[in-house]
Amino acid sequence: MSLKEKVEQDIKAAMKARDTVRLETLRSIKAAILLAETEKGAPETLTEEKEIALLTKEVKKRREAAEQFRNGNRPELAEKEETEAKIIEEYLPKPLTEEELVEVLKAIISEVNATSSKDFGKVMGVATRRLQGKADNKIISEKVKHLLG
Repeated sequence: MSLKEKVEQDIKAAMKARDTVRLETLRSIKAAILLAETEKGAPETLTEEKEIALLTKEVKKRREAAEQFRNGNRPELAEKEETEAKIIEEYLPKPLTEEELVEVLKAIISEVNATSSKDFGKVMGVATRRLQGKADNKIISEKVKHLLG
């Protein structure tokens, strides 16, 4: 089942449950999917990688908005944004544990024959594509620096 189909089913369930926050969040996800599908040159259906990238972007957008609301002394709006981010995260793959992340990064480092911090860019290029939605890029970057340093 594609992400779009799952979201549509969950929209119906949220309507029946009268869960307005979930319904609003799911509708925004559906709108983002439709927008991505109708972009010029886009395929009819999104690949799983594109879906993960889209969801990750939506989560990041809400986290940044929550931070801005907190800085603006609006905790009620920040809480709403964080709730929406948590709902969207339900559709992302399960995040890797720190141990799993280090193991994957070690494999990538040996795969690209990285030996020093000069190879940071090569490792990050492969790691960000492979671990998209499974780990935050900041954490990936820190771990790669540590492993190469």
